[in-house]
Amino acid sequence: MRKYEVMYIINASVEEEKRAALIETLSKIITDNGGKVNKTDEWGMRDFAYRIDDMTKGYYVVLAFEADNACVKEFDRLMRINPNVVRFMITKDEAPAKESK
Repeated sequence: MRKYEVMYIINASVEEEKRAALIETLSKIITDNGGKVNKTDEWGMRDFAYRIDDMTKGYYVVLAFEADNACVKEFDRLMRINPNVVRFMITKDEAPAKESK
C-alpha cells in the first residue's frame, strides 16, 4: 500500500453535526476498501482566494492515509459525486527514502 494525502473542502452551508458525519463517512470509505487512515486534520472554515460556484468560504480537511489503487479509485469516484464536497485533491506522499550509513 502507498501513502496518500487528500485535501478536501466541504460546503460552508453544511451544519456542524452533518459535517462531522460527512468527515467520518469519507474516512470510512477508505477503511471499508482496505485502506488505513493515519491522520485527520481539520483546518476549519477558511475564505477562498476566489469564488467557487458563488461560494466564498469552505471547511478544509486534510486526510493522510494508506491504500492500494482500487481503494483510491473508489474514493475518488465517491468524492466526485458527493454534492457537499466543493473541491478535493489526492496526492501521493512520496517522502524521500532515508539513507543508511
